[in-house]
Amino acid sequence: MSSKPLTLISATPSPFARMNRIALQLKGIPFELQNEIPWESKTQTPKYNPLEKLPILVFPEGDGRSPVYESAHIQTYIVEKYADKGPKLLPGDVDGNLMAKQIVVLSVGCMDAMVLNRWEARREKEQQSQKWMDRQDRKIDGALRAFNDYVEAAKKDGREFVVGIELSIADIAIICTVGFIDFGEVRPGWREQYPALATYFDLHDKQKEFAETRPVMFDLTEKVV
Repeated sequence: MSSKPLTLISATPSPFARMNRIALQLKGIPFELQNEIPWESKTQTPKYNPLEKLPILVFPEGDGRSPVYESAHIQTYIVEKYADKGPKLLPGDVDGNLMAKQIVVLSVGCMDAMVLNRWEARREKEQQSQKWMDRQDRKIDGALRAFNDYVEAAKKDGREFVVGIELSIADIAIICTVGFIDFGEVRPGWREQYPALATYFDLHDKQKEFAETRPVMFDLTEKVV
């Protein structure tokens, strides 16, 4: 594998890419961040991902590896391809690893629901589907309840982390998702509703790699919907 840095193509506020950025930083894998808005006409996204979505992990020219896309899969790629670099970010046993990856999937689904809701709200009022938005809201609320359940179960077992005894991709995923909920003010009052989750979030979000990757909004210059 090339010693040159990787490139992670991301949209600035993206909680999806934030997961990958944190994993790369924790493992000490050199990478450069390239920000793009995949919906705009000048985007280079289709060059690397046929689904035209971010994030995308791109390797140096001549490396021989194809780009890796979809945040959950990028996360799996990072922890498995670079398993020799600590921290592992996985518990290490089959059931624990599968549970950690399941929580990543749950988190990405919640992030997707927030993005879909936001795009629907950008439509003209008469074109919006309240049933569609209600469905996305149920996904967000369901994920928040599940996150809190995971945190409370860990607390009951005397654990700081939701899967295993060390920080894993599951914790990274939850913090990034809840951070996006907080950033977008998607659920005002969530802290009062889920105090265990709030305490857990504040504990981990202050860690250096999390603090350095908090979302920053971009300006859309082209109308999409």
